[in-house]
Amino acid sequence: MNKPDTDIPDELRGPLLQAALPHVPFDGWTDRTMTRAAEDLGIDPGLAHLAFPGGPGDMIELLAQNQDQKMVAACTEGTLAPLKIREKITLLVRSRIEAEQEIREATRRAVTFLALPINSALGLKILYHTVDLMWKTIHDPSTDFNFYTKRMTLSAVYSATLLYWLNDESTEYAETWAFLDRRIENVMQFEKTKAQMRKLTAKMPDLWRMAGKMKYGA
Repeated sequence: MNKPDTDIPDELRGPLLQAALPHVPFDGWTDRTMTRAAEDLGIDPGLAHLAFPGGPGDMIELLAQNQDQKMVAACTEGTLAPLKIREKITLLVRSRIEAEQEIREATRRAVTFLALPINSALGLKILYHTVDLMWKTIHDPSTDFNFYTKRMTLSAVYSATLLYWLNDESTEYAETWAFLDRRIENVMQFEKTKAQMRKLTAKMPDLWRMAGKMKYGA
């Protein structure tokens, strides 16, 4: 006896997503796209909504997870090991964006979808997962406040570079990678400034004590 279709929505998620991608440039991330993907697979459109109960947003989230894994696969331990931290992060950001190259218009539509206020929470969730995975891939040991500031900073770098790439028509996206290098350099300068400030503030009690002695002759 054949297994009922309604028992296998999870198994359909990957095929439905792939079937949806050619329709996204024309219909966007919409219920219509989900329906057409189901029709292309010869299944009941209702199964698409069972597989993605959150609608097109669920499809985008699965796509982002797939692209994240492509990034990790492109940045192996052997590739990352000899690199400095800034070079590792640069490579990860670049690899993550290059994973979108074959679906550039679908990515553009996803950015537009996630920019809507109603979808902003999903957008932040997807973004956090991506940058968190970047830091975990290089085994960053940060904890507490530094853990979150690194992810916030990288979120800004990755988001800005992705948006730049979506509008870049230069040969092999040379302008995008130059833009990325500049953003990474800005971050490194910021980190140096933070380190200097930490050293300065660590000495502040002694400085205040010396100032007090000078003022009161203690």
